[in-house]
Amino acid sequence: MKALLHRHRELCERAVDPLEIAAGLEAHGVTDRTAARFRHRDVFSLAEELYARVPRDGAPVPQPHPVSAPRPRSGWIPLTLLPGALGAAVVTGLRLTHGRPRQLVVLGGLLAVAFAVRAALRRGPLAPRHGTVPWRTASGTRAATLWLLGYAALGDGLVRAVVAGGPDALPDGTHDGSWPVTAALALALLLACAPAAWCAHLLTAGARRRLAGSRGLRDFTAAARPLLLGTVALFLAALTALLALCGAVLHENAAFPQGLTLGALLLLARLLAAHQHRHAPAVALGAAAAAEAMGPALLLAGRLPGCAVLASPVQALLDAWSPAALPALACGTAALALLVHTLRTLTRASAHAPPGTPE
Repeated sequence: MKALLHRHRELCERAVDPLEIAAGLEAHGVTDRTAARFRHRDVFSLAEELYARVPRDGAPVPQPHPVSAPRPRSGWIPLTLLPGALGAAVVTGLRLTHGRPRQLVVLGGLLAVAFAVRAALRRGPLAPRHGTVPWRTASGTRAATLWLLGYAALGDGLVRAVVAGGPDALPDGTHDGSWPVTAALALALLLACAPAAWCAHLLTAGARRRLAGSRGLRDFTAAARPLLLGTVALFLAALTALLALCGAVLHENAAFPQGLTLGALLLLARLLAAHQHRHAPAVALGAAAAAEAMGPALLLAGRLPGCAVLASPVQALLDAWSPAALPALACGTAALALLVHTLRTLTRASAHAPPGTPE
């Protein structure tokens, strides 16, 4: 016990209550099994003894106070609205222009939207938490995300063109061309940046309130699990409304299956990344992107002499459902796996311990 106290003395001395020590111990890999070696039933019981053992030179022990929920600063709110606004402007430009002006609209719009999304992810609830070590998104994760977003706009049209024997030309930005573009889905995902940021803020605020009111790590986990599931459900409800709205305004299919699965995958990946869990989102996004790429690739490979069997699984899926089944299955499987991982990581007290700088 003395060795453990010496190893975590700084944590124990600055803690204002045992729960803060328990969260720190959990972050350092101390589990209930480790606590059992010190004759304690769980990590929280061990934290209580460490808290009691720390000498404080007769100074009054600071009373634990409720952790205030982070108040949203006005700086990041317009940034979350900017991707959707620029996306709407790009879609409007595609509908009103032709020829070379349309190409300029596409090029300029993609660059503007990319910078807007980057700005929205660098500030506010979707940004890495304050007080943590700064990091850059891995190139593989960035490439997988770009592929998933690109496939959301062009993937269904590409699959239909390949099945019809094409594609014979590059996409022209219209919905009725030889390689149609699904603008409603892409626009809804850009508009969803705002509800995603607010849902992340609500998750952080609710988790900190439960952290202040919990009597142990298990109590917090039990309270945080429905909070996390409710946050994801709230985002999916908002995304459903956006998909329906964009589909009605643009007179396109709302694309609910691929839109909801991709939205859930991107939200969970960003929540984990904001809490410094980067490996699982990278694996999930990469797996989904690879699965989507396999569809058109196998269809094209089936055109080679003697290789028709390669395209048979994809063709059977298309015959049973539609081209939307490919991204829905890929993103849905990855999102489900990521949800299970998120329920194990973001329901820990250490994931929501108040940082040194308020959000």
